[in-house]
Amino acid sequence: MTFIQLGVIKTGARKFSSAPLPAKFGMVVIALYVLAAIFAPQLAPYGEAEIVGTQFEPWSSTFWLGTDNLGRDMFTRLIYGARNTIGIALLTTALAFSIGSTAGLAAATFSGWTDQLLSRAVDVLMSIPQLIFALLLLSIFGTSIPSLIIIIAVLDSTRVFRLTRAVSINAAVSDYVEAARLRGEGPIWIMGREIMPNILPTLTAEFGLRFCFVFLLISGLSFLGVGIQPPTADWGSMVRDTATLIAYGDITPLLPALAIALLAVSVNLIVDWFLHSASGLRD
Repeated sequence: MTFIQLGVIKTGARKFSSAPLPAKFGMVVIALYVLAAIFAPQLAPYGEAEIVGTQFEPWSSTFWLGTDNLGRDMFTRLIYGARNTIGIALLTTALAFSIGSTAGLAAATFSGWTDQLLSRAVDVLMSIPQLIFALLLLSIFGTSIPSLIIIIAVLDSTRVFRLTRAVSINAAVSDYVEAARLRGEGPIWIMGREIMPNILPTLTAEFGLRFCFVFLLISGLSFLGVGIQPPTADWGSMVRDTATLIAYGDITPLLPALAIALLAVSVNLIVDWFLHSASGLRD
């Protein structure tokens, strides 16, 4: 192990030990989710789409959480759902931030017609409810995973644009940015070296929040049947597939819903702690 790796581990351990209890809980939960996503093939007793029993079998030593409407093992599907749902949501959020933050920085730096054109285009996209717009576009372009990622990323980038533009405008009129302009620095240099480092904590916190919104939106679309398509395991579609069990007092449909809620809460706990730490406030 190199000194750099050792230093990263020590820094991470210090951060974890200094974090409040809610943030530690969020970190532990997210770490478990990540491990489940990475090692899904090793942890799952069956294949992701393998039919191993009859439909809606009860919990047993063979099927720990029973089976779904097709006879697939629910525990296996729950583990693979972490890989698919979280992975797609993370990729979508990263793409949305790439689009939205770049456009927001450009609007604040160049201002004028660039700002007006980008802002009005974003206003048009935001004037339509996001879920309805997503359903419309997915019905036109199809429900493949690439289409799902691109459509949701473009729609969600409008929120990132608004925040990035707002915080970037405040930074763009600062003395250090004016000094950089007087030195003859170009707009790309100013965006990357002057404005971006000063708005990074805000964008980092927003990334966590936007991930939750994207994650919940994808799960909602899957529940409606236009999100992640079978046989790919997804927590939203798992709730839909086993929803009939609610009428019989079976809590199996609540398990993927609980997994969704627990992840959203954990991310928010970490974001709250990060914002508190970045603000410089002390308890």
